[in-house]
Amino acid sequence: MPELPEVETVRQTLAPARGQRVTAVWTSGKPLRLNQPVPAAALADAARGRRIEDIRRLGKYLLLDFAGADRSMLVHLGMSGRLRLMDTATPRPTHTHVALGLEGGADSRELRFSDPRRFGVVDVVERGREREHPALARLGVDPLLGEVTGALLYNASRGVRRNLKLFLLDQHVIAGVGNIYASEALWLARIRPTLEAHKLSRPRAELLAQAVREVLEHALDRGGTSLRDFVNADGREGENAPYLKVYDRDGVPCPRPECDRKIRRTVLQGRSTYHCPGCQRR
Repeated sequence: MPELPEVETVRQTLAPARGQRVTAVWTSGKPLRLNQPVPAAALADAARGRRIEDIRRLGKYLLLDFAGADRSMLVHLGMSGRLRLMDTATPRPTHTHVALGLEGGADSRELRFSDPRRFGVVDVVERGREREHPALARLGVDPLLGEVTGALLYNASRGVRRNLKLFLLDQHVIAGVGNIYASEALWLARIRPTLEAHKLSRPRAELLAQAVREVLEHALDRGGTSLRDFVNADGREGENAPYLKVYDRDGVPCPRPECDRKIRRTVLQGRSTYHCPGCQRR
């Protein structure tokens, strides 16, 4: 599932759509996550005839604001969703569920949301009151905005009996960290993923906060991580996968020169977890 760097990469590569007028709104009529239909009439009312004024991100969610409209388009990519800018003449990909036609004469394009597994979300939210939407109401802090600190992690982990890996995946604590970058950050901070969150010390909380920011920023610099479905709005894959230290590296020697152990894959509550049993002992 795309995580924070991938969603931010999509937001950035959607920049050419900013300022474009929406000339048409098309939906497939098929429901997405939890069998929820796309609100076609509300989306058309908010978007048609209006310019895309801004494209924002809250955690893993994208928000498209339309000039003069009091509602915005909310998008979550889910596991296999793609939000792409494509020439109108190019056939829509199979499993396209939403298409916004953009002005441009002979070079007109569409902003298309496709999702084979239909685990994504397309909705309409009231502008300025986005946090009242159930999906956004309890989102935690944003690591790419510098909001993840050692003090925050330490205070939020008090009394938490879950392991630290699951703690990092809690979107109510940190918005946007998923399976890949939780494993990467714990390796960078030299902390074992099974450590109970309430045992996180202040010094190690500082190390972990720094590691979370670092792995996300490095991934963003490389356009995100493409392991299966992810591409940006231009259709390009991210380039971060070869730089991952532990994720999907089961049996590979630890990247630290002083460590002679091999990366190990375990499963924590159904999630593949990768760590080094040598330098992540504590």
